[in-house]
Amino acid sequence: MRTAMSDLLDFDVPFFAFSHCRDVVAAVTNAGGVGVLGAVAHTAEDLEIDMKWVENEIGPGATYGVDLLMPSKFTGAKQGGLSREELRAQIPEEHRAFMDGLLDRYGIPPLLDVPREQRVKRAGLQVDPKSMTPLLDIAFAHDIKVIVSGLGSPPAEVIERAHAAGVVVGAQAGTVEHARRHKEAGVDFVIAQGTEAGGHTGDITTMVLVPQVVDAVAPLPVLAAGGIANGRQVAASLALGAAGVWCGSVWLGTEEGESTPAERERFIAARSQDTTRSRSFTGKPCRVLKSAWTEAWEQEDAPQPLPMPLQSMLVDRSRRRVQRVAHKKDSRAPELLSPFIGQIVGQITSIKPTRRVMTEMMEEMAEAIARLDDIMSED
Repeated sequence: MRTAMSDLLDFDVPFFAFSHCRDVVAAVTNAGGVGVLGAVAHTAEDLEIDMKWVENEIGPGATYGVDLLMPSKFTGAKQGGLSREELRAQIPEEHRAFMDGLLDRYGIPPLLDVPREQRVKRAGLQVDPKSMTPLLDIAFAHDIKVIVSGLGSPPAEVIERAHAAGVVVGAQAGTVEHARRHKEAGVDFVIAQGTEAGGHTGDITTMVLVPQVVDAVAPLPVLAAGGIANGRQVAASLALGAAGVWCGSVWLGTEEGESTPAERERFIAARSQDTTRSRSFTGKPCRVLKSAWTEAWEQEDAPQPLPMPLQSMLVDRSRRRVQRVAHKKDSRAPELLSPFIGQIVGQITSIKPTRRVMTEMMEEMAEAIARLDDIMSED
């Protein structure tokens, strides 16, 4: 299958899979698509381990990439980034008390008090140049073929470094204005992501956004994202002018995906209308499953979410407290679970292997295109 993206990257089918899980990345690339590892919360050590593992699974020269967040607006942007200690000092006690009170109401126990030297190193959201540089160094030291900014236009130095290494650069856009800025910055392709998507997303639907972005950034190829989890949706994206699709939420419902058993139970039970956009996780609008957590942050007495990356630093420990006990039958933790996922959650009815999901999407896409050919053909 050949599209405008085929001139940039080598693949069999233009299915790009965003996932924080290395197993999904490898499985999609091995099935003929392009796996892209979400690395914004990786430590440098973890990223090195995961990229070595992926490359061992997919073999030399196979097409895969890395996704990072590169926003222009975040706390400490004027200073080029702040230390973790400087950022923590800016989190108001009011917000800490609000989180503690919410978890106390649902009976969520505290985490064990482990000595600092024994704690697992956690990166958190790394969105400033200082903390992102080690991740970029590791990414470019490996055989990646593509690097993507999931939030914001990539800085000029990142684009220059990528192109010097023969790496293709992409960026996600939730509006036509974002897409034009990406093109002006020098990216090689744009991902037009509709509001249906999970994670960071705007408020324009995929059906409306994709053709506008296609026209606005031509001749750059465009991938469609948001609300894509089966072959009919892929065929529709191609009809809108996209040169492929960028999928994320669908992999959360796979056997290889990083979702916990408690989260998978919520996915299977959820309907598409059971998602919402909330700033209560990262400080920027993210689509997640509705829960008592998201409802609490929408109450009049709730504090306003903090800017990125302060909000994620505030809630990280609380989220881990919830996830640690969500599997217990007598726990109310599942009521607070709000995993990032898009409106396609209503299409997840069972947990399947990633390769099977890919195969079913490709077969259904071919059937949908054949059906359109039949409609257009003369008797």
